[in-house]
Amino acid sequence: MTRSYRRVSMLFGRFCSIVLVTFGFAQAALAQALDMREGVTEVSQRVQSLHHLSLGVCIVVGIVVFGAMFYTMYSHRRSRHPTPAKFHESTPVEIIWTIIPTLILVGMAIPATITLIDIEDNSDPDLTVLVTASQWKWHYQYVEADIGFFSNLSTPQDAINNLVDKDENYILEVDNPLVIPTNQKVRFLMTSGDVIHSWWVPDFAVKQDAIPGFINEAWTRVDVPGIYRGQCTELCGMNHAYMPVVVEVLPEEEFLTWIEDQRVAAALAGEQAIADRSRTWTMEELMPIGEEVYIAQCATCHLPDGVGQGIRYPALAGSEIVNGPVEAHIERVLNGVVDTEMQAWAPQLSDRDIAAVITYERNSFGNDTGDIVQPLAVFESR
Repeated sequence: MTRSYRRVSMLFGRFCSIVLVTFGFAQAALAQALDMREGVTEVSQRVQSLHHLSLGVCIVVGIVVFGAMFYTMYSHRRSRHPTPAKFHESTPVEIIWTIIPTLILVGMAIPATITLIDIEDNSDPDLTVLVTASQWKWHYQYVEADIGFFSNLSTPQDAINNLVDKDENYILEVDNPLVIPTNQKVRFLMTSGDVIHSWWVPDFAVKQDAIPGFINEAWTRVDVPGIYRGQCTELCGMNHAYMPVVVEVLPEEEFLTWIEDQRVAAALAGEQAIADRSRTWTMEELMPIGEEVYIAQCATCHLPDGVGQGIRYPALAGSEIVNGPVEAHIERVLNGVVDTEMQAWAPQLSDRDIAAVITYERNSFGNDTGDIVQPLAVFESR
């Protein structure tokens, strides 16, 4: 062995040692600066550990392969060895560089396979939630408790339009978060009412597509109470960016109390709906309610001034539907339009809110029908 060869080998060995030691000590710092944040579930932490393992193996393999390549180019350059060596393949070398990668792949595949099997094990849940996506909101139905609600973006429109300052949770806040308990296995059934969406919470390592006509499954078990945020990660239309996911994890006792509160609220809402239908509303009462509903639910497509956005999102100003028979207008809002982005609002809004928003549309944007739609008329048209 020549002196230069020993020197290069020694330098290369020191380089590999320094890189490996540095990588080991800097793993936490690298994870904070470059990696995804650490999850709060066992599965999410195992997924991240697998990622770090794979990255470490790739770095070591890269160092060895490129180190051997650079050493060969340096030590066997033409100026040092003008006459090239003549040799043929070596069976032992062929066997070695086949066995070593195989062992590396098997060593990585075993923990990855175990984790994937656990990720797909949706059996024996303590709680099941049906998640139905639509443009651009989520509906959560607690199957065992028979409780359901919609979850909509709650970021103010003024913040979206850069009229006021944005807070730290800009377009990552909702009016009704999904609430689940700690220390229980929660199964999610994912589907969609219109186009493909994807429900993603990075802290749980849960990302599952919601596809019309299909039911996909996922699960999580969270031990740490708190609020965790995610987003729709499948391009689903104009307001894809405004479809956040917010999950509030409560201790088990607090979750049971929350479930009971939801039952009471649902009963009170039913009583309020009956009371709303039993009285006659004035234009002055309905218009501000209708404007609030319109801005929250309709203005995204039809715009706040009702001018619309082309054929896909038609203008309400001067619209034949808005200025035509009230019955047709009610039917359109209740049942939507098939194969368009006009949703059926019957399952989403109360009779009062639908009556108010129809009244608002028929008396705004230059429309002046003078019509006052009563909640009872909406109820009778359902």
